[in-house]
Amino acid sequence: MARISAKGGTSAGLQRLALLGFAALFILLFVIFAIAQGIGNPSIPSGSVAIVEDAPEDLGTVTEADFKHALVQTAAQEKVTPLPKPGDEKYDELSEKALGEVLDSIWIQGQAGEMGIAVTPKEVLKELAKLKKQAFKTEKQYKEFLEEAHFTRADVLTRVKIQMLSTQIQEQVTEEAPIPSSSEIENYYEAAKASQYTTPESRDIRVVKNKDKAKVEEAKAALEKDDSNKSWETVAKKYSTDTTKSNGGLQSGVAEGTLGEPLDAEVFAANQGDVEGPLPEGKTYVVFEVMKITPEKTQSLDEAKSQISAQLAEQAKQQTFAAFVRGYGTTWKSRTFCASGYTIERCANFKGNGRPPEANEACFEANPKTPAEACPAPIPQVKPAQPGSVTPLTPEGQKLAQRPRPAGAEEVAVAPEGEIPGGVVPGATGE
Repeated sequence: MARISAKGGTSAGLQRLALLGFAALFILLFVIFAIAQGIGNPSIPSGSVAIVEDAPEDLGTVTEADFKHALVQTAAQEKVTPLPKPGDEKYDELSEKALGEVLDSIWIQGQAGEMGIAVTPKEVLKELAKLKKQAFKTEKQYKEFLEEAHFTRADVLTRVKIQMLSTQIQEQVTEEAPIPSSSEIENYYEAAKASQYTTPESRDIRVVKNKDKAKVEEAKAALEKDDSNKSWETVAKKYSTDTTKSNGGLQSGVAEGTLGEPLDAEVFAANQGDVEGPLPEGKTYVVFEVMKITPEKTQSLDEAKSQISAQLAEQAKQQTFAAFVRGYGTTWKSRTFCASGYTIERCANFKGNGRPPEANEACFEANPKTPAEACPAPIPQVKPAQPGSVTPLTPEGQKLAQRPRPAGAEEVAVAPEGEIPGGVVPGATGE
């Protein structure tokens, strides 16, 4: 029994050693695989502040010299002199904006390359000549601008190139937007028919207004004998205190709901050609006559179709581009790594404090006096549409911002819908 037990123990021990060896080998293979696949943050070369993976070869590294040059330009743009020193709050603000603009340039050129979009040096020069003609009266003014902005000729050419690429990116993306279908056009028309394609009934009326009821009754008696335009002009001039007295009391194109009560209801209940009143209106009395009735008119679907199609097509382009921009920002941020001391939200290795940027610092004090309702929710501010608010007229619905759970409210488990973090809109270079 002892021998059997010993052999069993030896066998179990060997099995454990084999498993440990296999585990060690597995870990080693994983490490080798991780290194080969680039898992983890890449190292930033000495003398650089950031790298952008998958960017064009000559653009993937942001050197300290690139950053300092952009910082000087940003300070000039913000009219900040002298340049603040590191550690100063204004320096941090300028630093973040400067690095952001450098990254904009790299991201947009990288995105353009992946989409097969390019501009030639000749095209850039032609566009620059056009912009110079629009913005500067003389070559001297242009050179003064370069000096004040700390721009080299190469800087200007790059800015023009970026703007041209941005425009072409947007054009290419929006070309992929779906064309509105006949059913979408019809659904929109039905939803908007009453509010956008129907002109309500309107009436042309003449009025005499006066605080003295007796004078208004005299005016009515005269108009009942003769309600011609000429008679109205004479009577209004003699009896009315209203601003319309000089043109015979005429008010054209009056829509229902635009007059005070009870005048509004009486005007739209009256027959054309009848002199009505006197009616009280505030501190005055009114006599009126409906001179003309323009009936309600609804534009047909055929008449409105081209307008609706263009409107929905533009809406689809905006939605398509917005979706592209979200993906664009997420993609290029994941490829961007910044050196210590230069990490901003545009960097994949940025670590925030988890506080929404719009939050007041008082919300995070140990014993905050700020009411919870005044502080944003401690999660990204997702704004889903309120139930039932999505219609053909409002495809995004009425947004409902998330707020902190009110004190004393019952816990409700709700999984917020995720929102892909957005990026910088291509072309937002400040130019």
